[in-house]
Formats: sequence, structure tokens, C-alpha cells
Amino acid sequence: MWFKNLIFYRFSKPFDMSQDKFEQALQEFAFKPCGSQDVSQYGWTTPLGHQTDGLVHAGSGCYWITAKKEEKMLPAPVIKEMVEEKAEKISEAEQRKVSNKEKQQLKEEVVMTLLPRAFSRFSSTSAYIDTKEGLLVVDAASFNKAEDLMALLRKTLGSLPVLPVEVMEAPGAIMNKWLLENFRPAQFTITEEAELAELGEDGAVAKFKRQPLDSDEVLAHIEAGKQVVKLSMMFDDRIEFLLHDDLTVKRIKFTELVTDENEDVGTEDPIARLDADFTLMCAELAAFIKALLNAFGGELLPEQR
Repeated sequence: MWFKNLIFYRFSKPFDMSQDKFEQALQEFAFKPCGSQDVSQYGWTTPLGHQTDGLVHAGSGCYWITAKKEEKMLPAPVIKEMVEEKAEKISEAEQRKVSNKEKQQLKEEVVMTLLPRAFSRFSSTSAYIDTKEGLLVVDAASFNKAEDLMALLRKTLGSLPVLPVEVMEAPGAIMNKWLLENFRPAQFTITEEAELAELGEDGAVAKFKRQPLDSDEVLAHIEAGKQVVKLSMMFDDRIEFLLHDDLTVKRIKFTELVTDENEDVGTEDPIARLDADFTLMCAELAAFIKALLNAFGGELLPEQR
């Protein structure tokens, strides 16, 4: 249940839909397994697994949702070989060259033939809407996955007034400053992993793990013009994470200071424990995101852009 990655967005106007109406909207786009001729399917599933049928779980002003994807696995080399075989037979029988347009049609026929026998690959992406903080928080390691979920949510709701969160000061430049000046922002600790890169696609990259980041070796790379693009940190001894210079947060780990808080809830009632953990996680991440944005000079609000 605990999110491992964060990509977060700011609502430009309050999200005030009730849980019941939100549930009804999600049900219209609930996940359905692939049919015999479907390449993929994408829709909403229950965030609580098999514990309930509801597509939205609410707690302390936060709505937890999960999108599920099924993709049929059709190896490209197999498709290519079958298309070439069919094209070769046509060429021999009719003594002519098969056009690219015909090959595309053959490819579509091959795909339709293979689909009923193809294995499926399943994946899911979770997110929650924090109505108090005005945030959409997605547990995704890539922008593509976050955008897929947002596209489905936009289709579900008819509109989705969110913008990527921006800050007043460039994260890469500020992280450089932290290391050069041995500065630590309030509530944060810098740990022992970083990636530095020269600007440009082909720029040199230096990676450091299990190494003090105030060492002369690390500082020499920064002074030579490299910029911090990834930095491992800890928030308030409660959340370990890897921060990227685009403000995405990866490899989140909640420490025992957090995960032990709900030990009194027990595991006899799985729903109660999931509910308690979700509420706790949302509170922890709200404080974390607020502090993170402040570390970069504060948030650049939509009306300021």
C-alpha cells in the first residue's frame, strides 16, 4: 500500500466531488479483461485488492484510486516472421512484389490470429487526490505511467484541472548549492548517493553510492560544471527517498517511526489496517511535500506562472 514513487500535480481549482459521485464516475470506466481480439485494456480497479468492490477508498479528505492495465504479449520477431512468410507466399503465387500497405494489412491479420492465444501482462498504477492540500499524487516511476492514469481520470471526470508542481528555484542548482556549501534544508538530511551530470544529452555522468557527498571528489565534479540530477535524502527521520532534479521522488521508504504507528490496529481486520495506513501515509506525504517545496523557495502557484 505504501507508495514507492511520487509524481505530484496541483489542482487549479478545488476538487469537491463527493465520494459517491466519484465512485459512480469511476464505475463507468471500470477495468474489463481483454476480449479475444483486444490488444490491451485499461480501467479502474479496487485499490484494496480483493477486500472490497469499491473503486475509490476515502480517508481524511483523500481519495485513493488505482488504474489497471492488461496488455497482450505479442513478440515483434514472431509477428515479423509470420508476415514475411505470408508475403513470400503471395509474391510467389502472383509473381509480384508485395507492397508495404499490403504488409501492414498482413500484420493486422497476424495480430488478430495471435491475440486469442497470447499471454497477458498486468500492471497497475495508484494515485490519491488530497482534497485538503489540492494535490494529485501518483505512485509512478515514469511520467508516461502518470500521464496514462491522468488521461483515464480526465476521461472519467470530463476534465482534470491540474498542473505539474513548480518551485521558485531550480532544483538542480539548489542541490548543487547544498553540497558545495554543506547546507542542509530544514527537516532534511542528505545521505550517501548522488548522480551528477554535465548539461546536454551527451554530457558526462558521475555516480556516487555509499560515499560522503561532502568529499573533495564529489565537490570537484560540481566545480567542474556538473549538476546534481539525483540526490538521496531523508525527511525528518521518517521518509527515505531519491530526489530527481525534475522534482520526481523515487525509491521512497517509510521508516519504522512511521510504519510502527499503526501497530495497535493489528492485522485481524485487513480493511481497518489498510484504512489506517492510507490515512497515515497521506498525512506523512502532505508534510513531506510541503517541506520539499519550501526547500526550493516555495511553490510557484498556477496564478503566478
